[in-house]
Amino acid sequence: MLRSRVEMNSVTDTHVKLQRAKERLYVLCQLGGWGGFFGLNVWAARVFGKYADPSPRGQVTETAILAMFILMGIILTHYARPVMTRWGWKEMGWRMLVPRVLLMAAGLSVLWTLLGYGYTQGIVRLPWSGKYSPTFFLLSSLFNGFILLVGWLWLYFFYHIFERLNRLQVEQLRLTASVKEAELRALKSQINPHFLFNSLNSLRALIDEDAPRARESVTRLANMLRYSLQSGQQETVLLEEELRIVEDYLALEQIRHENRLRVRWDITAEVRQQAVPPMLLQTLVENAVKYGISVRREGGELFISARIEAHCIHIRVTNPGELNGPSSDSAARAGSSTGVGLRNASERLKLLFGERATLQLLSGGADLVTADVCIPLKPATS
Repeated sequence: MLRSRVEMNSVTDTHVKLQRAKERLYVLCQLGGWGGFFGLNVWAARVFGKYADPSPRGQVTETAILAMFILMGIILTHYARPVMTRWGWKEMGWRMLVPRVLLMAAGLSVLWTLLGYGYTQGIVRLPWSGKYSPTFFLLSSLFNGFILLVGWLWLYFFYHIFERLNRLQVEQLRLTASVKEAELRALKSQINPHFLFNSLNSLRALIDEDAPRARESVTRLANMLRYSLQSGQQETVLLEEELRIVEDYLALEQIRHENRLRVRWDITAEVRQQAVPPMLLQTLVENAVKYGISVRREGGELFISARIEAHCIHIRVTNPGELNGPSSDSAARAGSSTGVGLRNASERLKLLFGERATLQLLSGGADLVTADVCIPLKPATS
């Protein structure tokens, strides 16, 4: 509960900071855009002599009028934002948005022109000093204001449409991550009961035969169960940890199978510190014992190897058997408990490491089957 509250507070703080950053960006864009437009007009009037009254007083008056128009433009566009938000324009597509933007620009241009010239000519009653008639100047102002406001609105909605697409991408990534986490939890929930069931079967045969060895086996089983529960909360573990649990599992199986189970190891030092999915190697070894050793009267040898080759971690478990034989590893694909473990292991590899990660059952030559796992190494980060 405390962790949930902390996470909620963190999300709230992040949202507040993001909103403040967006408001600051909006203010900077408003001031920068309108300020630049004001400066461009003043510069053009001075350089190209566009003042209707070229006298110093006339220039000051016209500059003040321009500043007033700019201020009204800032106010009109600022208060148009909540109106457009209330009407839901930010969530519309281009086809619905285009006519609304044009109508809004036309309405704001009319309001802008009427307020500006109504104030200067109707209230203040400044003398008309333009070269053209007031009607022509009014129509020109309406057209110029319409073009300017259309540009402002397109920039405004372009930003929000881009933000909406970015938000949708983030939500899609979050959804994908949630699905991935749910799938991983479902796979792990299937692995733990399967692992426990087979381990208890191995222990049951020891209790009446040899009590000291049974106590040792209980310790090994406890280690395995502890590891299974702890690793269930992790996406990956070090291969070194996985190897210790596999050694415990094989010790239990060797008590039951005695000389029928022989194990040979080939693990390089560099691969021991690499990350692998929990219970991956144990699942492969369990499959090999069940379908390569238990079904044969003479038993056989397991060969377990792990090394780094061609930027991948290669883990191989080889056991006696025929890939398409009546009692081979193909049975693992037919819905058995170990088959579920192999399918889950393959799916977890895809979820954690992508499509380059593979788990294959291969024919290793005469009377041999190899479970081959390839896990791509993650590129080193600087």
